[in-house]
Amino acid sequence: MIVGLISDTHGLLRPRVHEALAGVESILHAGDVGGQAILDELATIAPVRAVLGNTDPPGASGLEPEIIVELAGRSVHVSHGHELGRPSPEGLLARYAQDVIVYGHTHQPLIHREGERLVVNPGAAGPRRFNLRPSVARLTISAGTVDVELVDVE
Repeated sequence: MIVGLISDTHGLLRPRVHEALAGVESILHAGDVGGQAILDELATIAPVRAVLGNTDPPGASGLEPEIIVELAGRSVHVSHGHELGRPSPEGLLARYAQDVIVYGHTHQPLIHREGERLVVNPGAAGPRRFNLRPSVARLTISAGTVDVELVDVE
């Protein structure tokens, strides 16, 4: 199973996101979506679920406070990360019990493994900020193994 991970689009879906997420079975968006049009366009790639980010309007349609889902036998938690103030892998691992934790907010792509657990920030896919290159991630779960790859979308 291959899942697309995206965050911090802030109303901009770069054309390369379509290439980067081609063939994924589903997409998980870790917040700061920037409007329904982003979710609609992502849905042309694969079914999408998204969480509410700190810049999304409270109660925005289609945005969940958090996502907890079982994928190919692995538990996955998605939140924006702002609920921790300054999210860190250690803080996320302490707060959430799932095998894979996906978050956004910092705009900094990150892959952190701790034993069998994985923390992923796909980076910010929208407007370029903080001198960071826009990116997404592809999460692969196969035979109980979890791998992730960051993909540049600039």
